[in-house]
Amino acid sequence: MLNRFRNAWGPRIAVTVDMIATGTDVKPLEVLLFMRDVRSKNYFEQMKGRGTRTLAFDDLKRVSRTAVHTKTHFVIIDAVGAIKSKKTDSRPLERKRSTPLKELLDAVAIGARDEDLFTSLANRLIRLEKQLTDKEKEGFHERSGGQTLRGTAARLLEAHDPDAVEARAQTLIDAKPREEQSPGFREDCHRQAQDELATAAARPFTGELNEYIEQVRKVHEQIIDTVNIDQLISANWDTTSNENARAVVEEFSQYIETHKDEITALGFFYDQPYQRRQLSFRMIKDLLETLKTDKPQLAPHYVWEAYARLENVKAGSPKNELTALVSLIRRVCGMDTTLTPFQETVDKNFKDWVFKKHSGAGEKFTDAQMDWLRLLKDHIATSFHIEPDDLDYTPFDAQGGRGRMNQLFGDRMTAIMNELNEGLVA
Repeated sequence: MLNRFRNAWGPRIAVTVDMIATGTDVKPLEVLLFMRDVRSKNYFEQMKGRGTRTLAFDDLKRVSRTAVHTKTHFVIIDAVGAIKSKKTDSRPLERKRSTPLKELLDAVAIGARDEDLFTSLANRLIRLEKQLTDKEKEGFHERSGGQTLRGTAARLLEAHDPDAVEARAQTLIDAKPREEQSPGFREDCHRQAQDELATAAARPFTGELNEYIEQVRKVHEQIIDTVNIDQLISANWDTTSNENARAVVEEFSQYIETHKDEITALGFFYDQPYQRRQLSFRMIKDLLETLKTDKPQLAPHYVWEAYARLENVKAGSPKNELTALVSLIRRVCGMDTTLTPFQETVDKNFKDWVFKKHSGAGEKFTDAQMDWLRLLKDHIATSFHIEPDDLDYTPFDAQGGRGRMNQLFGDRMTAIMNELNEGLVA
């Protein structure tokens, strides 16, 4: 008679029976009932180890009042042959800890196919996948022939997975009639299956993809040295700070000049102001991602600090990388003679634009219109561009959205937005 059932490892493998009755005496007995096979040796040993757990007599009495002594043994009921099935050791994935990622990628690219290499590379990719942005994952997808980073890592592990190799080999074996199979045919199929899986797993790792992986790794890499602790040697003014800052500024300027014809956003800065009204948040964000991928050492805040040291910029650091990048580009292409926060540029251009409107003989803006124009100005200061669709979202929707602007400006609504797009980033 079974007294109580409970899951040992969720619904996966076993059901444990804590007590079993034999006649009038109730003896403490644990039964491990295997209902599904398990191929991992470590997992299987953990399952058996559950039966060796002890329970104090007082604790046992709380759940089984008729017990007269504690558990003395346990029984395994193997309903699926789990004990006899082949088990594999679950060893750590990382087996080449001292080998740089670049060397692992190069080894796969030139044809190395050993298990330690594949598992170590898969482990690095799995860890890297957790750090990448959606944009960086898209870049991997484009360069890998449509594969995801997680899927690529899974194929590397599958290439040396005994179950996957066995399944592929069995497919090859079944494709040939038994009477035509030679004595060594099955072994040949296993070798062929292993080779096919390894070749398929290594196929995406071309020079372009390997270079991209190494670039994005550098962006997210953080090295913490807990062995070689720094010691203060001297405390004085750094005589090389200006030289280092100048080198950073020159490298950034050279990068912008070199790519001005390739990157859409840069072209707008070098073209006439009329073209600049087409500059969008997406364009600037794409430019930032490209810069961080190509030159991670030229992060906007880092370049900003270099300019600030050389030009004695009084303003504090920008609130985000996007606005910092726009200010830096304006400085490089000559739109600003000194480094100026983009917010200040927009504020100044807005004042000039309003003053020009009010100085003429035409209609002046009302207080309600000015409040709305300031909302548009603040949006351009952070997103670089305003479109009619933006009026349906925060903060415009709370003020009446597109309908409210139409009430305030009528037929001039589109013209006003075009003028602001062109004038405030000029």
